Amino acid sequence: MTKYCLTVTCPSTRGIVAAISAYLAGKGCNITDSSQFDDAETGRFFMRVSFVSEEGVGHQELNEDFAQAGKAFNMTYAFHDEAEKMKVVIMVSRFGHCLNDLLYRWRIGALPIDIVAVISNHMDYQKVVVNHDIPFHCIKVTRENKPQAEAQLLQVVEDTGADLIVLARYMQVLSDELCRRMSGRIINIHHSFLPSFKGANPYKQAYERGVKLIGATSHYVTADLDEGPIIEQDIIRVTHAQSPDDYVSLGRDVESQVLARAIHAHIHRRSFLNGNKTVIFPASPGSYASERMG
Repeated sequence: MTKYCLTVTCPSTRGIVAAISAYLAGKGCNITDSSQFDDAETGRFFMRVSFVSEEGVGHQELNEDFAQAGKAFNMTYAFHDEAEKMKVVIMVSRFGHCLNDLLYRWRIGALPIDIVAVISNHMDYQKVVVNHDIPFHCIKVTRENKPQAEAQLLQVVEDTGADLIVLARYMQVLSDELCRRMSGRIINIHHSFLPSFKGANPYKQAYERGVKLIGATSHYVTADLDEGPIIEQDIIRVTHAQSPDDYVSLGRDVESQVLARAIHAHIHRRSFLNGNKTVIFPASPGSYASERMG
């Protein structure tokens, strides 16, 4: 039996859940997991449904025959085959902890994605990437060649058919045009618990303020630096006895975990843009299971 996921956003009104449930039941499908949220402030409704097709109804038929219900409720919707892995491009500069963590999770199946390329503005991680049989592209970026460099980046995205770009501590600011073109499809990890301590050296700022908690934030990239809709955050406790370098080392673990969780939410279609915010539904049972160990 094929396992599918249906994602829906639409204006809030009564009857949406009943219409979706009746449609799936009529197509011989059994719902295995469902989450929904009705935003009273925006009047928007969000829903994610996992189901199995018990009578062999395929993706195309499900999608085409749902059009009438979708139109009746003014839905934006999509059916997804959960066996299909999202194609991902990872971008990194000289801090490799997030990249290495993602490669490990990908290798054991904890992040079921298809890493189609790694792009960097330095050569530091070429060998690591190539040893994983993943194409590596070094695209140098300067103030003078930035438009050409971004054109190369977009060419890689287009050639690979990538669905998502992950900035795994990529230390170059993307242009407004690129952010708009890839809206909702670029995830960044910021080494701070946003909205506090923005910019290039947040751990130093946190140290100077004597904070007791440091954290990391993963968000969708927009033209407003560090202001994109937040997907995932976490923190770790620190004390007066620790140095700025301690903050950096402790923060690396949090950054890696937060970025991985944000990607997990996105690739399983649990993340929905809601204006300047996001709706993040809980993970379906079994979605964290790894294919293998080590």
